[in-house]
Amino acid sequence: MGTAPLTVDFALRLASAAARVLAPEGGRVLIGKDTRVSGYMFESALEAGFVAAGVDVLLIGPLPTPGIAYLAQRSGCNFGVVISASHNLYEDNGIKFFDGQGSKLSDELETQIENSIDAPVLTRESQRLGKATRIDRLRTQYQEFCASTLPEGMDLRGFKIVVDCANGAAYKVAPRVLADLGAEIVPIGCSPNGRNINDGCGSTLPELLQLTVPGVRSQVGMALDGDGDRVVMVDALGRILDGDQLLYIIANDRLDRGVLQGPVVGTVMTNLGLEHALAARGVKLLRAQVGDRYVLSLLKESGATLGGETSGHILCLDKTTTGDGLVSALQVLAVMKRTGKSLAELAAGMKKYPQVLLNVRVARKFDPSSAPGVRATIAGVEQRFGGRGRIVLRPSGTEPVIRVMVEGEEAELVSSSAREIAAAVEAAAPPTDPARRSAAR
Repeated sequence: MGTAPLTVDFALRLASAAARVLAPEGGRVLIGKDTRVSGYMFESALEAGFVAAGVDVLLIGPLPTPGIAYLAQRSGCNFGVVISASHNLYEDNGIKFFDGQGSKLSDELETQIENSIDAPVLTRESQRLGKATRIDRLRTQYQEFCASTLPEGMDLRGFKIVVDCANGAAYKVAPRVLADLGAEIVPIGCSPNGRNINDGCGSTLPELLQLTVPGVRSQVGMALDGDGDRVVMVDALGRILDGDQLLYIIANDRLDRGVLQGPVVGTVMTNLGLEHALAARGVKLLRAQVGDRYVLSLLKESGATLGGETSGHILCLDKTTTGDGLVSALQVLAVMKRTGKSLAELAAGMKKYPQVLLNVRVARKFDPSSAPGVRATIAGVEQRFGGRGRIVLRPSGTEPVIRVMVEGEEAELVSSSAREIAAAVEAAAPPTDPARRSAAR
């Protein structure tokens, strides 16, 4: 952060380019952010670029990414902007956009903005400049919306909930929504200082949550990530439930009530146990590429409304337009309230298969499935699995790494098979530093 490509100068030019494409005749933009100290810097740069281009700016401060998507639509904005690096530590930052309908920008619009980045910064004449307004109180509209995704008349009285907000964007709204619904709240990761976002807390590091839930005798815990679009949950014994298990609970409940629409959408990394559990009830799991953009695209293509990723990025399109960690958690809490069952009982119908993910660092990106040695190794592993396992090889989109994922019913076979395939990939494309191959979380 602060070095190319994400600099103050870049943010200023990005705002100018986005204004040219998304609001060429002027308009309105909503800017939100998480709690990183650099957010103030980029917020000011974006504000200057938009105002100079004749776009009115609404500044709402820290708010979850899905809150910006919702309020951009609700406030009649041409588009919304979020300053966040999601689950990364505070040194990183990023900028993402939503259109006026609360959806991520199309590839075509993103390309148009990219092509305008190097143009001179647009500055309108004085009478056409935009103006900036702080609207911090508007966050209550998002809080009310989240609460409204529970069934009418339902509250959370009787629940004791540990909520971990990763010292991030949801540190105000998540505890308030849960408390307003009548739950007893034990907050952790709700004291941001600009530098502690995702630091030892949140959905990527839920160990503190796992200790706290049984420690305070809570029925359930939930951990959001830094920008609030992911959630994982913890049962009364401190056991983690990831996005696949939460997706199963929500889908199973909707199926019981006869309101599940279409198939369920996961990714190539979604645990095989979810696919088998859904199939046992006659529900098909469709697999998209990794990334919520691809999950959303397949949801729309298949006419489905429920999908998500193992990370806890869950999309309930009958409730909102994008992944929302708080809304997803509320759907699970609603099932607990309606059925009177614990989180562990609700997840018991899904057997989570052992899964191993290894990263093989390579000198250059390549297609590992094109290597004869890799193909032969995979064929041998598949024969041993006998149709009761899965292998996924995919290059990382951000670094020179091949990700090797193997899952199946027998943990030892899965582990040994993953190492065998990783070794074959390593042999096919010698890594730059073999010692850096490691199991990923």
